[in-house]
Amino acid sequence: MSTGRPDFLYGTAWKEDRTQALTELALRMGFRGIDTANQRRHYVEAGVGQGLAAAYRAGVVTRAEVFLQTKFTYQPGQDHRLPYDPAADLSTQVAQSLVSSLEHLGTDHVDCYVLHGPASGSRWTDADAEVWAAMVKERDAGRTRLLGVSNVGLWHLEQMVGAGAEAPAFVQNRCFARLGWDRDVRSFCMDRKIVYQGFSLLTANPDVLRHPLVAGIGARARATPAQVVFRFAQAVGMLPLTGTSNTEHMKQDLASRELALSADEVRAIESLAG
Repeated sequence: MSTGRPDFLYGTAWKEDRTQALTELALRMGFRGIDTANQRRHYVEAGVGQGLAAAYRAGVVTRAEVFLQTKFTYQPGQDHRLPYDPAADLSTQVAQSLVSSLEHLGTDHVDCYVLHGPASGSRWTDADAEVWAAMVKERDAGRTRLLGVSNVGLWHLEQMVGAGAEAPAFVQNRCFARLGWDRDVRSFCMDRKIVYQGFSLLTANPDVLRHPLVAGIGARARATPAQVVFRFAQAVGMLPLTGTSNTEHMKQDLASRELALSADEVRAIESLAG
């Protein structure tokens, strides 16, 4: 079986015809966690599989060394290129989507299967409960090791657990500094030993990257603002995602793990948004 949990994820959204090359490049640069989705509108999951296959052939990594994460996406989040029968019930769609993902990725299991977003922004619905139960079945059958949810509010998680559903192993959210770096959801996760995956850490927070505090830490540590943000994320227990297509940035992002931040610096960055 595959590795436990990487400390950095490489995100493959919006890469289109560069997906294969960038997935392989990320693995060559040292990434051991790959995030994708069976949502052709924003991802080319088959390209991720081709990049993985090339990296395996070249001896860069083995399947067991890679943490592979994909997602089930409801029909409103898809375009016409669906990975399941739109007329089928949700449980069947979950199973069909994962079968298709395994085929794309050239594997008999993924390490994490994520609900790409709940059916409603305002609550955890019966549809979500049905999809989650189907995902638990896939996990019990060995087609995924772990389960996650993405793009959720604290209310979704509270309703989900309140309804007696099994808690996810991962929560993946876009992470805004102005919301205390998603403080409420991170706190929920920390209390339950759920790993919080943060995405858009750079693109959602341009003001932070320009902030004098971050610039000062960068100058002291001879690090880029992006490296400071990624190191901060890890210091507060996040599993960060990066989707960079730049080789140098890939190297820098991974090198951020070596950056030393003091507890005071971590607290100062955490409170940048008040």
